[in-house]
Amino acid sequence: MMPALTRPTRRNQFWPAALTFLCLLVASSFSLAAQELTKSPNDANLYRYLQLDNGLRVLLVSDKSADKAAASLNVAVGSGDDPADREGLSHFLEHMLFLGTEKYPEPGEYQQFIASHGGSHNAFTAFQDTNYFFDVQAEFLEPALDRFAQQFSAPLFTAELVDRERNAVHSEYSSKLKEDGRRFFSVRKAVTPAEHAFHQFAVGNLTTLENSEQRPLREDLVEFWQQHYSANLMNLAVYGPQSLDRLEQLVRGRFDAIEDRKLTQKRHSAPLVDREQLPKKVTVASLKDIRNMSLVFPIASQQDQYRTKPARYVTNLLGHEGPGSLFDVLKRAGLAESLSAGLGMDTGDGATLEISMALTKQGLEQQDTILPLVFAYIDKVRDNGISEQRFEEMRKLADIDFRFNEKSDPVHQVMRLAGQLQHYPAADILRAPWLLESYAPGQYREILEQLTPDNLLLFVLQPEPDLGEARATQWYNTQWQQEPLSAQQLNQPANAALASQLALPQANPFIPENLAMLSGNTMNQPEQLLSAGANDGVNNNGEIELWYARDTRFGTPKANVYLSLRTPLAQESARNAVLLRLLTDALNTNLNAWAYSARLAGLDFSIYPHLRGLTLRVGGYSDQTSTLLRQILQQVANPELTQQRFDIARQNLVDSLVNQSRNRPSEQIADYIQTALLEGAWQNEDKLKAAQEVTLNDLQAFQQQLMTGLDPVMLVHGNLSAASALNMAQQARALIMADSQYTNVERSRIRQIPAGETRVNMNISHPDTGYALYLQGPNTSLAERAQYRLLTQIIRSPFYENIRTQRQLGYIVYATSFEMLETPALALIVQSPDTRPQAINAAVDEFMESFASTLAGLGSKELEQEKQAVISGILEQERQLGDISERFWSEIDRGNSNFDSREQLAAAIENVSLAQLQSTFRTALEQRERALLVTSNGQSAGVDSEADKTAPASRGNADEQMQKLRAQPPVAAR
Repeated sequence: MMPALTRPTRRNQFWPAALTFLCLLVASSFSLAAQELTKSPNDANLYRYLQLDNGLRVLLVSDKSADKAAASLNVAVGSGDDPADREGLSHFLEHMLFLGTEKYPEPGEYQQFIASHGGSHNAFTAFQDTNYFFDVQAEFLEPALDRFAQQFSAPLFTAELVDRERNAVHSEYSSKLKEDGRRFFSVRKAVTPAEHAFHQFAVGNLTTLENSEQRPLREDLVEFWQQHYSANLMNLAVYGPQSLDRLEQLVRGRFDAIEDRKLTQKRHSAPLVDREQLPKKVTVASLKDIRNMSLVFPIASQQDQYRTKPARYVTNLLGHEGPGSLFDVLKRAGLAESLSAGLGMDTGDGATLEISMALTKQGLEQQDTILPLVFAYIDKVRDNGISEQRFEEMRKLADIDFRFNEKSDPVHQVMRLAGQLQHYPAADILRAPWLLESYAPGQYREILEQLTPDNLLLFVLQPEPDLGEARATQWYNTQWQQEPLSAQQLNQPANAALASQLALPQANPFIPENLAMLSGNTMNQPEQLLSAGANDGVNNNGEIELWYARDTRFGTPKANVYLSLRTPLAQESARNAVLLRLLTDALNTNLNAWAYSARLAGLDFSIYPHLRGLTLRVGGYSDQTSTLLRQILQQVANPELTQQRFDIARQNLVDSLVNQSRNRPSEQIADYIQTALLEGAWQNEDKLKAAQEVTLNDLQAFQQQLMTGLDPVMLVHGNLSAASALNMAQQARALIMADSQYTNVERSRIRQIPAGETRVNMNISHPDTGYALYLQGPNTSLAERAQYRLLTQIIRSPFYENIRTQRQLGYIVYATSFEMLETPALALIVQSPDTRPQAINAAVDEFMESFASTLAGLGSKELEQEKQAVISGILEQERQLGDISERFWSEIDRGNSNFDSREQLAAAIENVSLAQLQSTFRTALEQRERALLVTSNGQSAGVDSEADKTAPASRGNADEQMQKLRAQPPVAAR
């Protein structure tokens, strides 16, 4: 075992504990007094900022009600710090820090500890930051922090693991070779001036991370760690139910062992964009049928302007989607499908402001129409958009959101806080994202003056572009070309008919005025106010099944309303599934411009299709919920269905279905399993054929037929009264169900796979091999579900450690619960860049053999620990109103009027014995009693042996097996 590179300092063990505690109290008082943090009035958490002697900045969060604890450490070092001859080294270092420390030398020990105590962990490397994080059951925060801190104070960088882990990084790189996001990003880097570090390859692979006698990787890794990682470049956030004093105690003595090398964060003073080459157009070839345009303008860094946020003011107007907005005009003209505006990259030395849009085919052909219109709208904002009244509206909405800010889950909270500590003073850390301190017209104009045609870098991403002098990026082989743009051409007048429609946003009519909370206690679960299809004495036309729950526990005047329009038409055919998607698109499109102001004001809505029909959801501040719902209901009752929108929506659907065949293997295989086993799901080929054949007349007829027979269900939850709920149900009945007949629509079920192992081989165009072993339970009883959930929990970490870390078979490796509609299942997923399915399957079998003895040796204490890890996830604390609303809505969908599915499953898990687990393991995993093995042969994977050329017997049999699986009966309920 390699010695640690640095040893943590150790406290004198003979100091009296009382003296240590007194010192902590004194330090705590000083820290708190020095930095008073401004927090939301709705935030009951306690906070403390402190700086350790080694310069490490710490934010402690005490939430006495928390059932989960979390921590995140952000290092101000990222891919921008990579040596030019070691691209990907910072990302590789991120991987290596998880693989053993002086105190905890086993490479999988940290992962196993976190997983066995109900937690999760991960990390990511950005251009200027690397963020490490975990969450865990709250009572295990101390031992988790002990392991976490060791990764930064005493990592081992074991030579054997250095050589092994570079394969994992290469697998990560390989798995995304055909993802257009990564491919486009590689062009963005290629266009960046070579003297800027962003130009470099950030992921790393076997070439850039070469490990040979001539270029030993470990030496470079250690040197990089020593020259870049330092306590004074680190920010730590810790969240838990412990007191602030206790949290500080847990941090000190662990994180002060990290060495302060007194380093400074790297500056990136080279320009992100070479302005001398502007205006310029870069055309990029996509693999999928996607059409995107991005207008990139280099501007000054905005990091010092966080109190006034001028970029937010400008992009709020440019990205507006209300009537007369740039997006609204483009969409109504059939040129664009989405538009967003915001800051792109900001290094502290320079930044970009970007306007990005998804184009229709017509929009791609009419780029010369779109660009002048964009600049016409920028001119309108520059000339008439700077208004103190508009600023005050933005500030009022930000103040309301901050006032009623809801909790996020602990791990996302600490990730955000640790990252923000790098950029904001501690006193502002909690309110910085909402802070709009003063009206700053000069700052707005300064940005707008840079949004000009001669300062434009234009990117267009499209399939099969006509590239004259095509280039290819080094690592992703993305085809692209660049060409100069004529500023004179860009300054051409915009299309007069379209330009005349442009208008700045009106005053927002949805700003909530009544923010009072309802009186009365929060209801533990919904009560049924109306029954579907019954004359119940409450309402003479009780065709809606109405559930209601008053809920003010979070102190936010918000509510969520769901209305499911269940219809037997939804599952009848692939054609109906397509028509339902197209109808949903029309409804969302028709409502978008009108409802955009509502979204800015803290309201939101969604309309989405599902296996039983169509669901409408409205949420946000309860003051305006009824107004928004009424407008949606009117649109559902009488939607505007036009030929232009139909043609665009159908093309989008066709593109989406075609694009699914270009997803990574692990995604396509998972989709295959769901389609084969889920009643009411249809194959992409069937939906594609239907999408290519349906007409606008078909959609109009379908919409009228849809409302003739419904099984409607509504939930009203939050800061609304029972009378309001009844009124909303009455509105829905009057507007869309006056002529409807009640029609019961049963819930879908899962098909039972045949006894034994069913093998499927898919033909997928991707360099990686795909592998999924789906193991289905015999019935949907709570006992079976509990055994499969617990077995998944116990097998998850060892499977990852064996297949990914030790055998290095791929980057995408995991064991997961694949439960669908309460049907228990466990799935083992592998995506490999260089290993055939047969070799993966053999490795899985070998793992099963070794794991059998591990399971047999599981002690009662370890079993109870794993049970509590699963139960903690099932019963995890709900932190926002929407979390509870979603649970209530799921219970209504499954027909559980007791709303206690979580508690029932937790109790069943508590009762699982080791003997039951072993029996399930033998039948499900070792014997593969009901198993579905779905694989694909990677284009870059070699042939392992002569036997491999013929096994398995069925190759490319996906369609045949799909039909057999879809003919299977459903899994038994008990």
